[in-house]
Amino acid sequence: MDLNWLLPLAGFALITCGTPGPNNMLLTSAGAAQGFRRSVPLLVGVVGGINLMILATALGLGVMFEQVPLLHDGLKLIGSAYLLWLAWKVATASGPAEGNRPLIPAHQGAMLQLLNPKAWMMALSAISGFTLAGEDYWPSAIWVLGIFFVTGLYTGAFWVLFGAQVRRLIRTARGWRRFNLGMGIATAACVLMIWI
Repeated sequence: MDLNWLLPLAGFALITCGTPGPNNMLLTSAGAAQGFRRSVPLLVGVVGGINLMILATALGLGVMFEQVPLLHDGLKLIGSAYLLWLAWKVATASGPAEGNRPLIPAHQGAMLQLLNPKAWMMALSAISGFTLAGEDYWPSAIWVLGIFFVTGLYTGAFWVLFGAQVRRLIRTARGWRRFNLGMGIATAACVLMIWI
């Protein structure tokens, strides 16, 4: 593949995967609550969910959102409610998670992607903007998937590591309540991104 095609794709993936948003707020919260190693399943769930969306879009599912606006509006409502529920879970968490149960399981991280209209628009933009026509369509779509997978893993890992560093700084139950409330509010504020 041509570097004039790959570099903009890599830049698009870095911006969409690495900037603050619901995924990265949840990954930060998970890293703080349970450390890096125990947050890896959530990270894989988030990245897997994104790649599942991109694949579904490449297979033509994304066209449905363009042709049936009501479907997009329904997705916005359901996605907003789900994101607010996850924000509530984060905001009401007490402190570092103990035991084997994660703060947010991997399948919920993947489901967040499937209910996030902004993530669907990102997947539509990635496929419509960076796939090539004709017989180059599937090879270019596979490159899009691969670049988003790798970029999602390393940018997501950065946010989990950031949360794990926060974990080292917070020493009191009151500090944890404040941090979790702040992360819950930041996650809930991401609902505004869905509607703007």
